[in-house]
Amino acid sequence: MRLFRVGLFTDVYFPSKNGVSTSVYLLWRELRRMGHDAWIIAPELPGAEPEPGVVRVKSVPYPFFEDYRLGLPSSRALPKRFEIVHSHVPFTLGLWALSLAQKWRVPHVSTFHTHYEKYAHYVPGLAFLDRHTHIIPRLARAFYNRVELVIAPTHPVKRLVQHYRIERPVRVIPTGIDTELLEAAPPPRPDPWPAGRRRLLTVSRLGKEKSLDVAMDAFARLADPFNAHWVIVGEGPEQEALESRARALGVEDRVTFAGAVPYTAIGGYYRAAELFLFASETETQGLVLWEAQALGLPVVAVAAGGALDSVQDSRTGYLVTPQDAPALAAAAARLLEDEERRQRFSHEARRFAASRSAPRVAEAMVAAYQEAEEIFNSEPKKLYFGFPTLKNESGRV
Repeated sequence: MRLFRVGLFTDVYFPSKNGVSTSVYLLWRELRRMGHDAWIIAPELPGAEPEPGVVRVKSVPYPFFEDYRLGLPSSRALPKRFEIVHSHVPFTLGLWALSLAQKWRVPHVSTFHTHYEKYAHYVPGLAFLDRHTHIIPRLARAFYNRVELVIAPTHPVKRLVQHYRIERPVRVIPTGIDTELLEAAPPPRPDPWPAGRRRLLTVSRLGKEKSLDVAMDAFARLADPFNAHWVIVGEGPEQEALESRARALGVEDRVTFAGAVPYTAIGGYYRAAELFLFASETETQGLVLWEAQALGLPVVAVAAGGALDSVQDSRTGYLVTPQDAPALAAAAARLLEDEERRQRFSHEARRFAASRSAPRVAEAMVAAYQEAEEIFNSEPKKLYFGFPTLKNESGRV
């Protein structure tokens, strides 16, 4: 097996808790276990402890997105020249990765983690600008058309990449899950679920794009009939609004906001719960859905984005129409009222999630690096597509 020197460039990483951070960490860890010389290049963050193999570059706060910082590229921070450049977000450090790959003349692989249009509200004026100019898909084309290989975590994301008219080869490689780490997590202390209550769980960033208001409306239909209690793990700018919504719906004493939980402890929450409730339409891979199922937790989610690949409808959970709180509640009720069905779904969920082990996913990524190298060597004179102007494209993306 060919061993690579790999630089994983990411604008978000621990201690910032999100799917990209987890994805980068697990890939980096498994690559190193396999013998590859893998490094993470990420922005400095308050509270980040020094870690061998992780390079932090100076950063400045981004005022419109909580816990996000803009990395300031500096080649002096790099430990070495890499043979493979793998970017994970096409922003400051992603653009630096693009520049380095061109300068060093090495292959560049990039993972398309996020449906960026769903996050446009975090950049003032961007959503309005995109409606009139389609600037987001055009910027995406300008970035991803410069790489050798695009990685999509799910088939819906691959279709999104193709819809953006990105012309580079796309390979579907999901993010791995660390079942052993999840299983080893201790039970949550103190127990956030009151004794005798049915245990519902959501793990999510508390942002508008996660549609937790829809999940809250669904839970309000379940709280009394099933004597249920809902624990929400995560933090974000919408917490105050969600707490107000819980009060307005009369379920404030049935909802616990548990805040941020370390990745090494999150498995205890999955194991302790009976059902995972999820209303987000913006997931590209639904990593928390895979984690929940890996620990035998049936999922009730919306049929959109990564959930379409992440949940087997009527087998490991239920998928319902997005933005439909009554449907979400009805699907959850089918599992809460039938313990034999819930246990059957739990067994199938564990089996389904077994295919997503972190070592298996890392092996697939190494194969993608080898393919990117072959593409790079076969295209000595690559075509580069200019970054877009703001001229309207008559509705085309």
